[in-house]
Amino acid sequence: MPIKFILMVNKQGQTRLCQYFEHFTVKERESMEAEVVRKCLARGEHQVLYFCETAPKIIREEGKRRICKKMKDNKAFFNCVCSKYIKKSTKINFNNYLENIKNSAHLLIYRRYASLFFVVGVDNSGKENELSILEFIHTMVETLDKYFENVCELDIMFNIEKAHFILEEMVMNGHIVETNKTNILSTIKLMEKIGN
Repeated sequence: MPIKFILMVNKQGQTRLCQYFEHFTVKERESMEAEVVRKCLARGEHQVLYFCETAPKIIREEGKRRICKKMKDNKAFFNCVCSKYIKKSTKINFNNYLENIKNSAHLLIYRRYASLFFVVGVDNSGKENELSILEFIHTMVETLDKYFENVCELDIMFNIEKAHFILEEMVMNGHIVETNKTNILSTIKLMEKIGN
């Protein structure tokens, strides 16, 4: 199951929408949301749009090996990104970065649109493509924008059930099943027509 959860959080750190595709207790959800929000709000504009959430869970050895191999293959890319976005005086230790990634529970991919952060937590097995999740986030925002006609935080707050319906049309059991905006919105409009 690649996608573990989807969060929509405002700049004040308040969760406006959350959808979980894996079982977490209420305490785990609260602590995880607080940590995710704290980390997202602390990141700057010029930092990459994904990072790993450190957690006390022990990841299987097989998963660790896969992550290490993927990251070692991308060492040149890592050095290139660091040279672009980090000051010259800052020294980066690639091995420390690798240790942080392989000991983390989730890979968090986020994007900020106006006053909302859209955060997607995926499995840190190394199988998920970060750019495809960023594209999914963009498609989700475009779909919400098309339905609510220029979506804002208040639209989501006062129409939370419709936002959940749209999200459930796009993602099922942690897998992206639909990305066509017309197909997604046709079922929502059909439900509205039947309800009236």
